[in-house]
Amino acid sequence: MTTIRCSWANPANPRYLDYHDTEWGVPCHDENRLFEMLNLEGAQAGLSWETILNKRDTYRIAFDNWDAEKIALYGPDKVAELLSNAGIVRNKLKVAAAITNAQAYLRLRAEGGLLDQYLWAFVDGKPLCNRYTSDTRPATTELSDRISKDLAKRGFKFVGSTIVYAYMQGIGMVDDHDVACFRHGCK
Repeated sequence: MTTIRCSWANPANPRYLDYHDTEWGVPCHDENRLFEMLNLEGAQAGLSWETILNKRDTYRIAFDNWDAEKIALYGPDKVAELLSNAGIVRNKLKVAAAITNAQAYLRLRAEGGLLDQYLWAFVDGKPLCNRYTSDTRPATTELSDRISKDLAKRGFKFVGSTIVYAYMQGIGMVDDHDVACFRHGCK
């Protein structure tokens, strides 16, 4: 029997299929992964997600396994090292955004919050369930607009509404799997 997946899941790339099958649309509450995905979605701006996914392991090494406390302290030497690393997207603004995001994330934590609590409060702790039958998905929603504005107000960068909506999909705040896909979890 053939496994039915969302049509965007590239069967030629095992890493992409694994991402679709095990991560995308699965509710995530792990702080480190939430922080990682926020930055990777920002790095993806203007590129394909497959490009970022193929660089993900190098990103983890380059960015100290997404340790926000370390990233927040990156100085010019580390930035120069990152910008010379062909294994990541070498864009000054995106590298700077990861550092700024680490600082904003640490401020959020200092205020007594976690990224998990902050994000999931927008959906009352439960994933939003959509029922798509094709690749047509919105690029933004009213909710992604709201979260985007709030993240920006808190000092996060590369958090436009389109990026935030893709982030919501990736961390399972919204289930956008095709209805026929074996991963569609909406009841």
